This record gives sequence, C-alpha cells and structure tokens, in this order.
Amino acid sequence: MKKSLLAALISGGLILSVPQVQASELSFPHLETVGVSELAVEADMAEINVAVVIRDKTAKGAKDGSDKAVAKFIARLKKAGIERSLIQSANLNLQPQYHYEKDKPAQLTGYMASRRLTVTVQDLTRLNAILDSALEEGINRVNNIALKSSKEDEYVAKARLAAIKDAQEKAQLLAEGFGEKIKGIWKIRYFEQHPVQPVMLRMNAKGANYDVGESYQQGEVTIRDRIEVVYRLK
Repeated sequence: MKKSLLAALISGGLILSVPQVQASELSFPHLETVGVSELAVEADMAEINVAVVIRDKTAKGAKDGSDKAVAKFIARLKKAGIERSLIQSANLNLQPQYHYEKDKPAQLTGYMASRRLTVTVQDLTRLNAILDSALEEGINRVNNIALKSSKEDEYVAKARLAAIKDAQEKAQLLAEGFGEKIKGIWKIRYFEQHPVQPVMLRMNAKGANYDVGESYQQGEVTIRDRIEVVYRLK
C-alpha cells in the first residue's frame, strides 16, 4: 500500500503542525493541514462593565443604596438615548461583613451589597460621557471596557473563508511538492473562534485616573480562525 505522505514526512525527521488525528489512525494515504487566519479590524463600539458596591450597617440599607444607584444610572442612560436592550443589570449580591479578632467570636459589622451592569455603547464618541454619568449616579467601580466591532459577524465570516483558503493552499502545495495528487476531503474539524476584544481600561473608579475623549476611540479587534482538514491522496 502506498505510504502516507504525512507518515513519510515524520519518518524523515520533518515535523508539521497537524490536527489531533494521527497518521497511524488512517489506513489510506492522506495529507493533513491546518488553515489559520487573522484579521485586525477597527473598533467602533464598546462594552463596559461597571458595578456599584454599597456598605451599610443594615442589609436593607446596603440593598437600597445599590438599587438606587443602578436605577438612576439606567434612567440616565435611557434619557440619553441608550436602548434598554443594550443595558444588562445583574441581580443583587448581598453579603454580611465581619470583624475578626484572635480568640474572639466574629462580630457582624454590617452588610455589603453589589450589583453589576453591562452597557453596550454603539458610538465610541459617547463612551467618556457615559462613564462620567455612571460615576455621577453612584456607580463606583468600572471593571473593564472591551472594544468591539459592529461588523463582527461579517469579519468572522471573512476570517473563516481565509482559514479555509489557507488550508487548501497548503494542501495543494504540499501534495505537488511531493509529487502527489489530492483525491478529496476525508475530514474537516472546526471549532468556533471568538474575537479578541482588547480591554482598554481596568480600574476602580474612586481615586483612579483614566484617559478621556479620543483615547477611547483608538483600538483594534483581532479576529482569528482555524480549520483542520484531512485530505485523501490518490
């Protein structure tokens, strides 16, 4: 039987980047390739994750404080034209707070209430104003700001096609280089990829300094894709 091209390459001391399927698992001549792609696209929107953390002597006081800050911020966002579907608010997280001393029972000192909000900002020029409004309404923690692209689906499709083309070109060049011919595709292995969204900011709002204006409008989203293909050889 004709020896597998991949097996011949490995036995000759040449190691290729190949899928997880090993040559020994297939009894027919074959060629395995990995197609990859990478696109860097300009970010035109952002997703911000903010939170309010309130400490109070009573559970109700802590809860009321966090609920009030969240409600006021959401109302301000809606008034500014941000659709409610672009605002996601998490449920309340309420925890007792204790003071510990050696050889003494823990003493309850109060409660901490926290709530998170995620806001999708479709216009980067408004990002700084939205952050300022969050701080003004009692939101006291900015966890992160991830830049995104409104054309993400379109770019993901382009990256996928580029990865497919890369796998095809590699297979064709390898087969021709070793005097072989491709009969067809035996197996395709694909895992969904997620765009790499750069985090522009990670901080606690109190006492923190952050860049404003145009600094939020600079950035790229990296979209990568990968596809693994096993080809039959004639």
